[in-house]
Amino acid sequence: MNDSVAAKGAANHGGRNGNDVGSGAGGAPLLAAISLVPVPESTAAAEALAQDLADVVAGLDADDAQRERVGAFLSGALTNAPYLRDLALADHERLAALLQESPQARVDRLVAEARELTGEEEGAVMAGLRRLKQDLALTLALADIAGALDLDAVTGGLSRFADAALTAAIRFCLRDLARRGKFEIRDEAAPEKGCGFVVLAMGKYGALELNYSSDIDLIVMYEPELAPVTGGAEAPVEFVRMTKRLVKMMGDRTADGYVFRTDLRLRPDPGATPLAMSIPAALVYYESLGQNWERAALIKARACAGDVPCGESFLKEISPFIWRKYLDYAAIADVHSIKRQIHVHKGHGRIAVAGHNVKLGRGGIREVEFFAQTQQLIAGGRITELRGRRTLDTLATLAELDWIAADARDELTEAYRFLRAVEHRIQMVNDEQTHILPADAEARARVSRLMGFAELEPFEDELRTRLKRVQKHYSALFENEPELASDLGNLVFTGDDDDPETLETLTRLGYQRPKEAGKIIRAWHFGRYPAVRSSKARERLTELHPVLIAALASTDNADQALIAFDGFLSKLPAGVQLFSLLRSNPQLLKLLATVMGAAPRMGEVVSKRVHVLDAVMDPAFFGAMPTSEEFRTGLARTLDLARFYEDALDRARIFAQEQQFLIGLRLLSDTLNAHQVGEALARLAETVVAGLMPFVIDQVAENHGRLPGADWAVVAMGKLGGREMTAASDLDLILLYDHPEDEAETDGKRPLAASQYFIRLTQRLVAALSAPTAEGRLYEVDFRLRPSGNAGPLATRLTAFEAYQVKEAWTWEHMALTRARVIARSSDAFAKRIDANIRETLARPRDADKIAAEVASMRGRIEAEKGTSDIWDLKQVAGGMVDIEFAAQYLQLVNAQAHPEILSQTTETVLERARDAGLLSPGDAEVLLPAIRLYHALTQVQRLTLEGPFKVDTVPKGVRELLVHAGEAPDFSHLEAMLSDRQKQVRATFEKLVGKVSAKAG
Repeated sequence: MNDSVAAKGAANHGGRNGNDVGSGAGGAPLLAAISLVPVPESTAAAEALAQDLADVVAGLDADDAQRERVGAFLSGALTNAPYLRDLALADHERLAALLQESPQARVDRLVAEARELTGEEEGAVMAGLRRLKQDLALTLALADIAGALDLDAVTGGLSRFADAALTAAIRFCLRDLARRGKFEIRDEAAPEKGCGFVVLAMGKYGALELNYSSDIDLIVMYEPELAPVTGGAEAPVEFVRMTKRLVKMMGDRTADGYVFRTDLRLRPDPGATPLAMSIPAALVYYESLGQNWERAALIKARACAGDVPCGESFLKEISPFIWRKYLDYAAIADVHSIKRQIHVHKGHGRIAVAGHNVKLGRGGIREVEFFAQTQQLIAGGRITELRGRRTLDTLATLAELDWIAADARDELTEAYRFLRAVEHRIQMVNDEQTHILPADAEARARVSRLMGFAELEPFEDELRTRLKRVQKHYSALFENEPELASDLGNLVFTGDDDDPETLETLTRLGYQRPKEAGKIIRAWHFGRYPAVRSSKARERLTELHPVLIAALASTDNADQALIAFDGFLSKLPAGVQLFSLLRSNPQLLKLLATVMGAAPRMGEVVSKRVHVLDAVMDPAFFGAMPTSEEFRTGLARTLDLARFYEDALDRARIFAQEQQFLIGLRLLSDTLNAHQVGEALARLAETVVAGLMPFVIDQVAENHGRLPGADWAVVAMGKLGGREMTAASDLDLILLYDHPEDEAETDGKRPLAASQYFIRLTQRLVAALSAPTAEGRLYEVDFRLRPSGNAGPLATRLTAFEAYQVKEAWTWEHMALTRARVIARSSDAFAKRIDANIRETLARPRDADKIAAEVASMRGRIEAEKGTSDIWDLKQVAGGMVDIEFAAQYLQLVNAQAHPEILSQTTETVLERARDAGLLSPGDAEVLLPAIRLYHALTQVQRLTLEGPFKVDTVPKGVRELLVHAGEAPDFSHLEAMLSDRQKQVRATFEKLVGKVSAKAG
């Protein structure tokens, strides 16, 4: 190592200056303080630079040896830092003056000049501040490189100049307001006194620790009761405008450069609050919604400009928010939350130098700061000595109080000074607000030379050593804390700024729009949703971050899943219970993420009906399938709350949609299989139909009365009748009735004939089930399977139904009748009459060959109209569900007379009974039974997750994974191969049992 300037500085700058951060080794002229010279590049550029500065060096009031040393120093420093070179060459007189003046005295003078800078034109004030900032930047940089000023003097000089520049800009703005009759100045020399306009310095600026090219983080506030606005002006309006003007005056780039880039995003909820916030509003925010990271940020807050006494009063008032009175579990949980927000790997991987972020990276400056701030948050409420702003002061106090060992203080202090020196030199090169060491070796060598190293390798070794020391102490801070998803990487969502490594983590996890993802997650911490208003809810959510983000990323569309979860969160009335549940039950979180990412149909339901998750929180949810009694009890409890008919319809819709979601969730979680899901959905539908019928009857009765002694029944057909419903199934229904002959019309004020009454009842039932209301629709309803189809009356008298089945019904109508069952009725006796008639109809003697020909012909006609080669059209494809259902219906029609035990509305049960009765060979059963189970499993997933037709080319990855799981296949390609093979086998078996299918048939 070449007697590093930085190493010397780190060794000599161990003392604390308290608030006197302007002091340093700056009493002698800069040229006399130069004791070490960085090694310059051996290039033509260095020689040319020496020639350009020859007149400056020659004119110095110094001896030849001193001039030679200064020339070498300038050549090395300015060749390695183009930004400094440009500043030096821009004004030779300025350079000569600063070399011959005490650096500290010059800094003090520049700060004083900036504070007193005046002018009637905004442009003149801006230009004056920028020229002074150039002078300051060059002075501090050369003094820093030369070792003439220590770290405290450099960062203090930058911070005090920022105070002065803000003060000058504020004075100009207030005087301008006064000229326009909108403000009353109380002190001409210092118009900011008593103005009620407050600027708080945050972060490094608040601690007087600004880095060389730092932004200044500000919170701007005003006290409405103090602000002496006049002439009808309003403080909120004028002070927001004034803040915008301040930002422009400080940060706009002009021909003279800029003063400081200004960042206002540390104010309360920056996405939703004005640039200048009233102090009462800020107090309410911090007392009710203040976040963990804001507690840490406010440790360093300082009233730096404007009405400073007013700002200090505000900081005193929010002191209880920052400094908790007792060391309790809640405080420790807060600290742990911050630790997780500034997440790093513990002991994972090698600390690289190239591309390393000396501020945010492992072992970096942020870890030293956090090491100090963490313990301030824990103990600062009781130990007032720990309430200092400055990092090194805090480390020293911690050691004095025996909170940390002396060697920890010394190692962290030395490392902090070294890392800050590296940070400054990275920024001096091109005046860029970066903390990242260049990946290019030559660019990195510039930094090492500015640090005083002749060679790159020794510098990198020294840097690596310090990074490891910091990481060691930082990791030990919570060494007993359980790690949260430590393999993910940085997940920092503090403030309103993007953490680069967090963006990298999000990208690596699969988020296509990481900046947007970070913005969404950060917004949760501003308490904009009811679910995240309480600090405890935000703590639990912070703890949930790693597993939540990973779970959403595991879906096919991480960004869409996150947006869906955000929508869900926005509607959640409270969050603590859910976040705690998800944190302790990762499987449930994964399930919810699957819904958000892979089941958009279900995601829509959960976003609209957040409280469906209440049932998921019940341990019984993952138990048995819901019973009919449970559905009836739940629906009755819901409908009992209805105040009128339309309210009952809405409540029925809410109940059904919630229960459909929960049934679907059981399928996704493997709590129910596809057959059980079909049965549960059918139970739900028949419960809803039966539950609404009394309301429908009462509604018709309001105008038309009732029909004394009449009986009615709703008969389910199709998927509902077969207990094979999916989330998208229609309800195929028939309404049958009967009445005494002497009761031919209703007893209401507008009587209806019996047939008209039941038609009106059926119409109202269809509307009750299918009409869209504010809560959507319940089910699509189809009455076309009634006798004579659309040509027949909407409701059918039982005697007419019986006669039709004997004399007029087609074979396909008897096939459909195999799935008929009563789901709602006026009396059990009437239901038994219907059941008996259906069984009698199905058990009539039939010509097997004739039935087989008719079934095959009908299958051919359907195939001609709806046939497809798409193996994922599980219903209509050759060898699909229709083939199996027709085969089961054929077996019932031709065998029910001799074997009535095979009758069942459920296809799978029919096949099992036919096999057991010897009516279906074991080989054929081995084809049809696994096939119908597979088709049902896949269909349930299709209908559950997606709206509309299933298009395999556009199916999300998450849905594919669910299909693979449901099909018990190793992967999707195997599933497709298995599906194709099954369909061929099913078609062959169908034609063996029933007959050959011709798509040209009839």
